[in-house]
Amino acid sequence: MSSAASGRFFCTAGRGLEPFLAREVRARLGATEVDCVSGKVFFRAAAGLGELRRLRSGERLFLLLKKHGPLPVSGSRGKILNEIKSLVIEDPKYWLDIISVLRKLHGHKGKTDNGSQENTLALKRKSEEETNTASKRQKTEQVRAIVSEECQVGAGETCESSDRMSRQECWIESSTSSEFPSRGSGEGPAASEELSFRVSCRCSGAIARILTSQEVGRAIGTAMVKQCGWHADLRDPDLEIFVHLNDIQSVVGIPLFRLPLANREYIRTSGLRSTVAWAMASLAEIRAGALVLDPMCGLGTILLEAAKEWPEAYYWGADISDSQLEGADGNIRAACFMDKIELLKASVKALPLPSESFDSVISDIPFGKKFKTTSDAQLLPDILQEMQRVLRVGGTLVLLLSQELHRRMDGLTRCAGGDLADGDSGAAPAQALDGLTRCAEGASADGDSGAAPSVYGNSSSLAQGGGEPIIYRHFGSLLPEDVYAISLGKTDAFIHKYRKVSAAGSSRTGTGSCLNTGTLPGTGSSGLKELES
Repeated sequence: MSSAASGRFFCTAGRGLEPFLAREVRARLGATEVDCVSGKVFFRAAAGLGELRRLRSGERLFLLLKKHGPLPVSGSRGKILNEIKSLVIEDPKYWLDIISVLRKLHGHKGKTDNGSQENTLALKRKSEEETNTASKRQKTEQVRAIVSEECQVGAGETCESSDRMSRQECWIESSTSSEFPSRGSGEGPAASEELSFRVSCRCSGAIARILTSQEVGRAIGTAMVKQCGWHADLRDPDLEIFVHLNDIQSVVGIPLFRLPLANREYIRTSGLRSTVAWAMASLAEIRAGALVLDPMCGLGTILLEAAKEWPEAYYWGADISDSQLEGADGNIRAACFMDKIELLKASVKALPLPSESFDSVISDIPFGKKFKTTSDAQLLPDILQEMQRVLRVGGTLVLLLSQELHRRMDGLTRCAGGDLADGDSGAAPAQALDGLTRCAEGASADGDSGAAPSVYGNSSSLAQGGGEPIIYRHFGSLLPEDVYAISLGKTDAFIHKYRKVSAAGSSRTGTGSCLNTGTLPGTGSSGLKELES
């Protein structure tokens, strides 16, 4: 663990990934006081920036300044704006301390940084001015005038919807932005004559129906300029102040990195969101020397995330699309993982690979939107059967499924007797998923989806009614363990985890001559292997 002083942080996360992030900060950082809310994980850790940057399931990381309950939304708009400003605005000495903490995190040495000394002296002078009564009176009058001006709303003005505002960021900009040179990839407050800043404000819920993010951000930014004498700068500020107000809490923080943690420098062409790919790989229980397969690898994002985190394992990716394999090969070369990841062209319905040869199988089954897969539901039984065939006993299967496929999968893992899932006992095999929904006694799965699988833990829908889980009865090998509901932005999805608990009935091997021996070719070739399926 780092010798850094303990600090309070929070990290944003995609909806549904909060439990993955909470587990990660505990395991990777030894974090304490971990608290999960929708879209965020708060924690305390003694960690340096190098350790914090290694977080893989988070989006943006912040130094936590304040965390309070929701602000009252009763009263006039001016009163609410004053409440917001009192939450954020502090005396210059407070911001001196914050800047000092940031500089320590980023490794700056204030004693040798002339610009830092100038900033400090400027803030100290500002602090001394606050003790002057006349100055205080004048400043109060100025602030009141600003609030009064900003709270005037025309009769025809309407507030934007809370859903829209929850995603919107409001930046405070001034004409002085050109005075601050670009620092490229540099981090933390820079050495400049006067500190520059911007305010990133997000409002949702009740407060967004009264004030827009622009109004809140403008009020905070104007007050910061008057309080601390800073310049507002949209494009390249020394400091960014993040404010999030909703019906659950009020949060103020400062982002520690200019780019989101989810931006991966080792992925040239992005496919699946990297945080989701990492979360899936984290469920696969990958160990040193393990063989891991993604039979529908696409651009290889899951394989890249797994290989980066668990480099002592060996990875295989298969796909039927030449363009996807081309992109995956480019990503693998850019990440210098040619000795860790092998690619082959093959159909997931007939993999040219030996039975029980992989320790983990991880795959994002296409949703039929970006790439046309019109018969996903009909193919699901064949896909599952082939995946469990190549999986070793005790191995893990992790799948990312669309809402439709999740409902189908949920039907596969429930048996309560009665009619078929769609209520029609004469349904076609495709509709009945090739009989996978039938119980051992001949009854079908209950089609009532009123009880969805539990998320963030073991599924509670695996043995409803009197029967065993259908997928276990049919394959005799795959036991459902976990289901996680997550968001992919405009659509929702589900991560399913299974464990193979016994040998499958089929011992079929692939058609490739080198694979019929029951062993995999050695890894380490950077070329693309094209095998007939």
